[in-house]
Amino acid sequence: MVNDTTRLLGLDGLAVVEVIERDEHTGEGPIVWLATMDERARVCPGCGVTATRMKEWVTTRPRDLPVAGRRCLLLWRKRRWICSAACPRKTFTEQVPQIPARARLTERLRQASGAAVADGGRTIVQSARDHGVSWPVASAAFTAHAGRVLPAKPQAVTVLGIDETRRGRPRWVYDESAQAWKAVVDRWHVGFVDLSHGQGLLGQVEGRTTEAVIGWLQARGQEWK
Repeated sequence: MVNDTTRLLGLDGLAVVEVIERDEHTGEGPIVWLATMDERARVCPGCGVTATRMKEWVTTRPRDLPVAGRRCLLLWRKRRWICSAACPRKTFTEQVPQIPARARLTERLRQASGAAVADGGRTIVQSARDHGVSWPVASAAFTAHAGRVLPAKPQAVTVLGIDETRRGRPRWVYDESAQAWKAVVDRWHVGFVDLSHGQGLLGQVEGRTTEAVIGWLQARGQEWK
């Protein structure tokens, strides 16, 4: 039966079993023990067969958004199942939509870190710090968020702005066949912006070359040009 604490946490497929308060002097939030409530978690992701034999118990610690202003330590005690079909996976652990297999973060925490950059005006560094995630996680979440909300290609523009931006440091590798050093990461990027209809930044490509500019324009298609 779903209790009020489970409703407050709001992680579909998981039920709150116990909440343990921690020492208030440490500033740490409570420990929240979770159990699987969704029977679909027993379905093998490889073959789609519902498992009936359990192998062992596993405890994971997925990180989540704060609850009522406090960051909780989630402990999910879940089962590892033995696949009942001739499946190459052999075994699998339970998963729910908010916490996929092997995930260290809930999907809502990941999405919130990306939305803070795209919609909240925060830098990736700020979002990563505020949400307690790494820079690569926040950056990937922002990219995924932008991919969901942006159109497949920008609208046509009347005035296209092209500008160069210097960022980071170049990286080089030694090409044995050519007996020379070759740049694999360019410190210069070219950005394309809409100066006529307010679409803002349309794209950014690595390299300060004619080929980089022409390549981006060609990818938009003849109709757009």
